[in-house]
Amino acid sequence: MSRHDGALPAGFDEPVFAEPWQAEAFALTVALHSKGLFSWSEWAEALSGEVNQPCAASDGHDYYEHWLAALETLLATKGVAGKGDVDALAAAWERAARATPHGKPILLENDPAAGR
Repeated sequence: MSRHDGALPAGFDEPVFAEPWQAEAFALTVALHSKGLFSWSEWAEALSGEVNQPCAASDGHDYYEHWLAALETLLATKGVAGKGDVDALAAAWERAARATPHGKPILLENDPAAGR
């Protein structure tokens, strides 16, 4: 099959992201770059530092976990949010998700610990 016969390349119809959170992490990174928080070279350096760690999977299945770690590192480096801030917000979202009835939107206001 030639590239000019109208056939799509192998894997073209497969999803780009395996999970919705991966697409959200990608979009958040693009948005933060667009706002000027970091340059693409800073991003590439942070991501490279994560994916080249000895603990990284050789098949790349953990790529977006490293993506998130790189984003968290940049957030801390730029003074936007430290690891403790990110962890606290993630925990609040998890509590809100558990407190939200199935089929309803998850809102941070649903975190039962928010009023404490």
